[in-house]
Amino acid sequence: MKTNERAGRLRQAALTLMVAGAASALPAIAAAQASPRSITLPEALQIALTQNSSVLVAENAVDAQAVSVRQQQFAFLPSLSFNTSGNESLGRAFSQDEGRIMTQTTQSFNAGVSAGVTLFDGLRNIANLKSAQYGETASQMSLERTRQTVALTVASNYIALVEAAEQVRVRQEALSAEEAVAEQIRIFVDAGSRPIADLYQQQASVASARASLVAAERSLERARTDVLETLQLDPSAEYEFVPPTLAAVAGGRALEPLDTLIARAVHNRVDLDAQEARVAAAEQSARAASASRWPTVSLSAGYNTGATSVSDLSFSDQLDERRGGSLGISVSVPIFDRLSRASATEQARIAVDNASIELAAQRRQVGLEVRRAWVDYQSAAAQVQAAEAQLQAAQLALDAVTERYRLGAATLVEVTQARSAQVQAASSLVTGRNTLVLQRALIAYYAGDLDPETPVIG
Repeated sequence: MKTNERAGRLRQAALTLMVAGAASALPAIAAAQASPRSITLPEALQIALTQNSSVLVAENAVDAQAVSVRQQQFAFLPSLSFNTSGNESLGRAFSQDEGRIMTQTTQSFNAGVSAGVTLFDGLRNIANLKSAQYGETASQMSLERTRQTVALTVASNYIALVEAAEQVRVRQEALSAEEAVAEQIRIFVDAGSRPIADLYQQQASVASARASLVAAERSLERARTDVLETLQLDPSAEYEFVPPTLAAVAGGRALEPLDTLIARAVHNRVDLDAQEARVAAAEQSARAASASRWPTVSLSAGYNTGATSVSDLSFSDQLDERRGGSLGISVSVPIFDRLSRASATEQARIAVDNASIELAAQRRQVGLEVRRAWVDYQSAAAQVQAAEAQLQAAQLALDAVTERYRLGAATLVEVTQARSAQVQAASSLVTGRNTLVLQRALIAYYAGDLDPETPVIG
């Protein structure tokens, strides 16, 4: 009895320890589950380049073109096939052994191997192979451009994230300053040196600053959502995107001359190379279409044997005695194909012309993109310089009018206007600096220099 009681107490103690241990582990597990995943810009780039849908589709296009190349290469190999057939027939026939007409069933068996190869088809097979190879090259270059585009999108989203975070900081500082002024005015009102209307007006300014902060925080959350969308991440999970520290770009930093940038873009842009490869592929397709006017020469060979039930020989002996082979060359000369070759050739030539037109238009577009980015960068640099001067002047004006208001020589309206100008100047400077960084990245992208692994953002 005592032994059973002692065992029961031990089981109860063990159960209590297990429950206590599980209870103590729950907060740690919950904290681990609630902890958002932290993602830096380099990690975001790796995620985007491996699972962004645009990159995946471009990779599939490369694989599809590789399959097409292999298919055209296999067209040079001979074909080989094995064929067999069995037949059973029932009918009436004269039997010499019996000397009369009899109904009999006959079984037969045939088997053979045949092979064929095209010796000459007007070089159509060579043109088709080259066309497929050019298509594969174009797909590979398009994949590289897609990777650059995705990397630029990720970098742009992170720049927007940095700007949104800095705008939140500016609005927080503005709210703190407005609240400090409201407290100072309250002291003045309590002392009777300021009217109560000033306090009400300042409280309205505090509310406006708080509303601006809420709007800035909403913009920050939207910037995080844009990054989430670009990376194709699970929207139900929690992530913390670590804003990168963008290197300061001097407003007076000179770029290369515009004509140099355009020449470099024409030389480096992989999408231009891809379009040139498409033009070459279309030209090879046109050659393949026109090759059908030439004769086609083919070589064929075969080996076969058979057996039948009406023979007195054994099955193996029949296969041995009836075996035979063939070797032949066939020449097919097109005389009239209802103008199908002419139509196919004309359509192929139109495709070449369209590809060439697209290439010329794309070259012009490259120059326009580089020019636009170059002008926008110069404008952004000038805006940063103007914003820096504007912020400095606005800060001095705010300090002066605040001191005057403290001494009773200025109105609260003047203080409010000066504060609004200072906040606007600080916000403009944040926007200008991040725009300048983005324009630097855009120039690298349009010039074809953007490295998908480490895009230029500073």
